[in-house]
Amino acid sequence: MNTMSYKGYHARIEYDDEDEIFFGKIAGISDVIGFHAESVTELKRAFHEAVDDYVATCHQIGKEPQKPYSGKMMFRVDPEVHRRAAMAAELSGKSLNQWAEETLEKAAEQAGQTRRAG
Repeated sequence: MNTMSYKGYHARIEYDDEDEIFFGKIAGISDVIGFHAESVTELKRAFHEAVDDYVATCHQIGKEPQKPYSGKMMFRVDPEVHRRAAMAAELSGKSLNQWAEETLEKAAEQAGQTRRAG
């Protein structure tokens, strides 16, 4: 997986063969913050600078920097899926919230492993 992490922010990294540069964009926030460099070492430095500059600029203008993901998720599912999930949670002795978090965590881990293997 081509990602970097710094101070709770994450970025997906790509390579542009035509321009021969690495580039990235901070993920999980609506503000668009990108960075690029010609080497991995420079890219890491550029990512750290982008995060630090973003946080500093937000403070200068009186804006709260966006944090990638609050931990709150709201989504709709088919009522039958809701029923089966609630039943699975109850039978495992967990709240639906606990059960859903564990299930999502396992799915996210598997997706990450699949991406790394591919």
